[in-house]
Amino acid sequence: MYPRTNYEMTQSDLDAILEACSRPAPVISFDGVHDAFPSQQENANRAWAALGEKMGFDYMTVQPIASKGHRFFSAVPSENETQRAERLAREDEEKKRAEVKRLEGVVAEAQAKLADILASA
Repeated sequence: MYPRTNYEMTQSDLDAILEACSRPAPVISFDGVHDAFPSQQENANRAWAALGEKMGFDYMTVQPIASKGHRFFSAVPSENETQRAERLAREDEEKKRAEVKRLEGVVAEAQAKLADILASA
């Protein structure tokens, strides 16, 4: 097992966890048969599992770091340092590709506007 590591989640990650924890767990009864939806605990566990998958930690090992605020916690990594470095590099590359694509779209739109202006001048 790996040593415990400190993590910081984004505000949107925290919002998702809090929303999952506060989502009501209704029960519907038809003729005495109860259809139970996932409980608040099950919703919270799913949210933590998704965050653990995203950030590379075992969600069952999460502990808060009270002195730092709600977005900070420690957990046991589910990947070794090499795997983590590879994942982070892959995520950075994906972000760069997405930004390049976005900027190419902005440039193409600006070039089209420029062409329209020059054509009407």
